[in-house]
Amino acid sequence: MDKYFQFQERGTNFKQETIAGLTTFLSMAYILVVNPIILSQAGMDKGAVFTATAFSAIIGSLLIGILANYPIGIAPSMGLNSFFTFSVCIGMGIPWETALTGVFVSGILFVILSLLKIREKIINVIPKDLKHAIGAGIGFFIAFVGLKNAGLIVASEGTYVAIGNLKSAGTGLAIFGFIITIIMLVRGVKGAIFYGMAISSVAGMILGVIERPDKIIGAIPSLKPTFGEVFLHLDTIFTPEMIAVIFTFLFVAFFDTAGALIAIASQAGIMKNNEIPNAGRALLADSGTTVIGSILGTSTTASMIESTAGIAAGGRTGFTSIIISALFAIALFFSPLLSVITAEVTSPALIIVGALMAMEVKNIDWGKIEIAIPAFITILMMPLTYSIATGIALGFILYPITMLALGKTKEIHPIMYGLCIAFIAYFAYLS
Repeated sequence: MDKYFQFQERGTNFKQETIAGLTTFLSMAYILVVNPIILSQAGMDKGAVFTATAFSAIIGSLLIGILANYPIGIAPSMGLNSFFTFSVCIGMGIPWETALTGVFVSGILFVILSLLKIREKIINVIPKDLKHAIGAGIGFFIAFVGLKNAGLIVASEGTYVAIGNLKSAGTGLAIFGFIITIIMLVRGVKGAIFYGMAISSVAGMILGVIERPDKIIGAIPSLKPTFGEVFLHLDTIFTPEMIAVIFTFLFVAFFDTAGALIAIASQAGIMKNNEIPNAGRALLADSGTTVIGSILGTSTTASMIESTAGIAAGGRTGFTSIIISALFAIALFFSPLLSVITAEVTSPALIIVGALMAMEVKNIDWGKIEIAIPAFITILMMPLTYSIATGIALGFILYPITMLALGKTKEIHPIMYGLCIAFIAYFAYLS
């Protein structure tokens, strides 16, 4: 096991990887609760979606750990499950069975693009400054998500965002967890993020902020209401409307996953010479999981950016992903305990990990205006538009423009020009 996962080469060990896996699992376990709630609003069976979500995470995390040796958890994407429910099913009036079939088709296209190494090629030709900007931007994005989940940042009609109610018990618990975790982190405690979440959970239950679960073990809900529905509705996707939906699933998932992969590989020290080793295998794992997940009964899966919490706790190899997979398998039987892992418990981890990822800004060449502006817009627009893909798209449009203005045409790969045009067309379509 030590040799297969390259523990020595990556400076890690069994204990460190296990703690990292636990940390990532706790950071992304909310998906088991949230995903069924969101997809049930599209008419899907909540119990079946819970089971499909868990199995998708089990299979996806196992695949990426074994095939690519990456410390990443895979599960249904939060942004795309909302798009599935609120934009496609509710907004466009498309039945969930048809929408799920669209996810299945986009997953098949993903697998083809991965096998042809087109996705890997695109990721590897992204300029290093933009890669650092993507990593830093995702850091700001997930920190913003953490602040929102903690209730520290709330919506405001006059100023768009404002500071929340600091007297709230949930916000107070998040602040407590944040401070405890920071203290352990700066003192060099291994697994500080994991211990911070554990202490917050216990404190929350003692103080009555978090409800104690009324039971520990629960029955595994049946997959029957959703399993295999995609095969019964393949004839419903050949409409202009559904083709546009499939393209959107494909586009957003492609660059959300690309952004997450770049950020995670950079933080874990896996990236070498501006390239990500085994990127093709990692991309095949996440695209294959989307296909499997749609058959089981859930929306598009992706490499979870919450994996950075585990990396911050020391995760460096695919063994972290094996632990994540095993914990999701256990979670199938202990679903009542998931109520303890609330947004207030996980939000400090997201804020801290965001800060660690934001350190990537130091690697950007800010002395060159043609690099600084695209990098700045990439970083800024991720939290402001609440979309990783949008930030990447705007950066990819501006970078070729600024480089062309200086006549540095040979420094840009032809694929970047193609992506610039594709993103412009995409925004035109959205408008």
